[in-house]
Amino acid sequence: MESRAKFLGHSLHQILIVFPLGLLVTSILFDIVGALTSNAELFRVAYWMITAGVLSGVLAAITGWIDWVAIPPGTRAKAIGLSHGTANSAQLALFGISWWLRFSGDPGAPGVAAIVLSFLAVGVGGFAAWLGGELVGRLGVGIDHGANLNAPSSLSGKPATDTPNPLVEAVSAAPTQQKAA
Repeated sequence: MESRAKFLGHSLHQILIVFPLGLLVTSILFDIVGALTSNAELFRVAYWMITAGVLSGVLAAITGWIDWVAIPPGTRAKAIGLSHGTANSAQLALFGISWWLRFSGDPGAPGVAAIVLSFLAVGVGGFAAWLGGELVGRLGVGIDHGANLNAPSSLSGKPATDTPNPLVEAVSAAPTQQKAA
């Protein structure tokens, strides 16, 4: 299934997700180093990374929603896409709360709650990223017309082309009749 939101023939969602992903994950690295060195400037850098990450995440979410709406209902891809979008929305909300806590106080000295929320958000984001990989790498969403929207999970060990066929299953489940000799 091809992406509906494209730029120069490429999926905008897949282009845009690298910005929030890189910014938000890197923000916690600045928090860690800021905490280890007691350097307020590093916490401020994390604050601005979260700012840019949440804003760019909203743009990525809009293009993801445009693609998700085009996925046929009743497919495994539609359900996974909903979970992917929900998890990413939760990640943005958690980072947004972390940002608000930093903004309300001193961005150079965030409280424990702000940092814990950022770490939790990265965990949720990791799950969301895995789901996104399942959509693109396994189900071919946003790739081309040859996508298999009902491919089994990559965790099943089956190839993506191993799609259940109700007719074949019904015939093989029917009892075989043997001719009398």
